[in-house]
Amino acid sequence: LKIIMVIILKKVLFTGARSGLASATIEMIKDRYFIYVTVHTLKELKIVKEKYKKYNNIRCMKLDITNDEDLSKISDLDIDILVSNSATCYGGSISEIDINKLRNNFEVNVFSNFRLIQIILKKMLKKNQGKIIIMSSLAGIMPISFLDSYSATKASIIKLTVSLKKELKLIKSDIKICMIEPGFYKTGFNQFMFLNKYDQNNSYFKDELNIIKLKENIIINFIEKRDLNSITKKIVKAIDLENPKFIYR
Repeated sequence: LKIIMVIILKKVLFTGARSGLASATIEMIKDRYFIYVTVHTLKELKIVKEKYKKYNNIRCMKLDITNDEDLSKISDLDIDILVSNSATCYGGSISEIDINKLRNNFEVNVFSNFRLIQIILKKMLKKNQGKIIIMSSLAGIMPISFLDSYSATKASIIKLTVSLKKELKLIKSDIKICMIEPGFYKTGFNQFMFLNKYDQNNSYFKDELNIIKLKENIIINFIEKRDLNSITKKIVKAIDLENPKFIYR
């Protein structure tokens, strides 16, 4: 009599998984889960498909979380663990940033991320199990000058996540909520945030730009961590543990 054992892998969906912390985390768990690697553009999709082409347990998808058509693809998936990682940033002082950039920053980082969470949560609540891991930032606790918009979105994420955890506890849900609050890591995202804000001619701060740039270079060169392991290991813990901590910093 032959006994056939079927191992069913838990399904993890990562948003914003082209590079950075999400990509590094996937490398650490890619042999133990069925993973949906989702990215923002078709160009990025081509890159990740090539990267993971040898893995039958990895499915790559385009997922622009601000796009209704893309979000409709997710509603049919049965996800065990969501790692909500999509983010964007526009730099600049809150005194002069284009209000449309500020609005878009909140649209991506807050509104669309939590809309995605609502979609995933709907199925999780039906089976009363699952895990939602939300990427915030220490910038949401300690705002960074000239990255006001990004810091404000991360502060909003922190408050909404705390509220979500309390609300699910009220209905005795067994769904686990985790929040990751990284500091500065060398992924390329920080450089993009710092560099996309300068307007040499029209800024109120044009006479201070050299000082501002000097301070930011100090942050990038001396504070930014090159080794991602200290935070990716914590993300892996949040994924692996049956009862993970609420916050990993």
